Amino acid sequence: MTNFEEKTVHTEPIYKGKVINVQIDDVTLPNGKTSKREIVKHPGAVAIIPVTKDNKIIFVKQYRKPLEKTLVEIPAGKLEHGEAPEVTAIRELEEETGYTTDQLTYVTSFYTSPGFADEIMYLYKTNSLEKVEQPKAMDEDEFVEIMELSLEEAERLVVEQEIHDAKTAYAILYLKQKGLK
Repeated sequence: MTNFEEKTVHTEPIYKGKVINVQIDDVTLPNGKTSKREIVKHPGAVAIIPVTKDNKIIFVKQYRKPLEKTLVEIPAGKLEHGEAPEVTAIRELEEETGYTTDQLTYVTSFYTSPGFADEIMYLYKTNSLEKVEQPKAMDEDEFVEIMELSLEEAERLVVEQEIHDAKTAYAILYLKQKGLK
């Protein structure tokens, strides 16, 4: 079996930010040569598929600066230091949609961009939603519009590229395969 592991010989921190850190690693390749790797370090994130009693999926519509466009996405957010993914899921659900739940189903986890980032995303689903009287406030720099769509409407938005991110496309595929319940 071939060993593909790259050994880090030096790490140079480049940027330390609120959401990400960036570093350049000097690595020794399996063939003995050296190379550089630009790496984004991220604390991880959570996304949640919220399904209403009438089988509508709750989405948030928001502007994404790196893309210079607005996308329709499932609610999601960054893990806080030491926070369990389930706690993040419930917090983000409430902040972004005004709903909460006491029933989360773990779906899967996946790496979002393993070629240059270590971010892992945990995906949950709930079909047991309760409206919160006074929901937690969103981040002060976050602006979203809530949308409730059928699975068919969501599939159409994938084709139209209004839903154009991997986590949301994965969630829609999951619901199509497993059903809304």
